[in-house]
Amino acid sequence: METHELLEKVKSGEISVEEAEQFFKREPFEELGYAKLDTHRKIRSGFGEVIFCSHKSDEHLLSIFEKLYLREGEVLGTRADLRQYELIRGHFPQTEYDPLSHIIKIEKKDKKRLGNIVVVTAGTADISVAEEAAQTAEFFGTHVERIYDVGVSGIHRLLFQLEAIQSANCIVAVAGMEGALASVIGGLVDKPVIAVPTSVGYGANFHGLSALLTMVNSCANGVAVVNIDNGYGAGYLATQINRLALRE
Repeated sequence: METHELLEKVKSGEISVEEAEQFFKREPFEELGYAKLDTHRKIRSGFGEVIFCSHKSDEHLLSIFEKLYLREGEVLGTRADLRQYELIRGHFPQTEYDPLSHIIKIEKKDKKRLGNIVVVTAGTADISVAEEAAQTAEFFGTHVERIYDVGVSGIHRLLFQLEAIQSANCIVAVAGMEGALASVIGGLVDKPVIAVPTSVGYGANFHGLSALLTMVNSCANGVAVVNIDNGYGAGYLATQINRLALRE
């Protein structure tokens, strides 16, 4: 139960002040032995805890997934594989899985998506990371527009989409190879640009290091960089920026 919802129930008389007091007296995490679920994270930050699925044992993953779902009514997991999806779906048939972004989730169907961020990729090979960013932002209530395969090798494709890109509250630029896309976009917009280097590229790309260094050394203003292939981090940060824009 969210804090606002709890206070509204106290106000309407559905629950007593004493019952509400017990809610706030609970520990800010749930001790599971192998994990400590941060049950107050949404109260502090506005975002509930998300599961990083990779390398978790089946037992731990299933238990954490179940507890978060029962508490929040929805749950998001990143870097999940097909076998993990089948495991979760066996207990929660409503679970959704996207093999491209490796996102697994149960999502509330009546969710409103507000504001506007644009997720842009240099190439089609970058879409898996871009979808992790886009679907993370959507899960957290942000409207997302996708513009894919508009890299600098055919920059006219990017300029054709410029109006849509400039209208966003925040832009997520996803690129591998040399990672020039973020700098180009940064020079064309008056909004924050979150650059996401990907591990897409040939040998001297060094699994995304070349794109990361290009983005970090960008001469364009207003460009911030997340880790290599970190679509989740970009989607999260873009949502924070979008929420600030909506407040204004």
